[in-house]
Amino acid sequence: CEKVAAQLHLPVQSGSDRILQEMNRHYTAEQYLELIDYARARIPNIAFTSDIIVGFPGETLEDFEKTLALVEKVRYHALFTFLYSPRGGTPAASMPDDTPHEEKQRRFEHLCEVQNKISEEIHSACVGQTLRVLCESVSRFEEFPVAARTDTGRVVYLAAGKECIGRFCRARIVRASPWALFGKKVDE
Repeated sequence: CEKVAAQLHLPVQSGSDRILQEMNRHYTAEQYLELIDYARARIPNIAFTSDIIVGFPGETLEDFEKTLALVEKVRYHALFTFLYSPRGGTPAASMPDDTPHEEKQRRFEHLCEVQNKISEEIHSACVGQTLRVLCESVSRFEEFPVAARTDTGRVVYLAAGKECIGRFCRARIVRASPWALFGKKVDE
């Protein structure tokens, strides 16, 4: 459907079935991957984003490596990553946890590095392409004064006039970073 964005935010939290069970999630990593495959079969260019928590009480290195493997398999466009912090009144707040904070931080940073590399690869593949974007607002970049989005939710900073805001236009992508694309407006 042309009116639906080809982007899906599907929180996974962890790639470890043991941790998912401890989090009281009612799915396994395999079931989650089946949903990813289902969506990709119906919307081939779909972009996925997700939430992942690093350092849940009792998370082992093996559990963390399962999360990394899932991230590498799905190849998310972006992740919202969180370092676990206890919340009073939740079952997790009273769970034993012998993993030092420094180790949790190291894992968190490693996950971010892996995801940034994936995001940069996905975005770099867009350089040279012309994409339809919705111009949304003024950006913080002088050279690319308009902030826009693709149909997959990717941010595009666009060299275009502010009169484009609120409209669709075509953008030729000239540069990429892990977090955004940069483009120039192309005449229709």
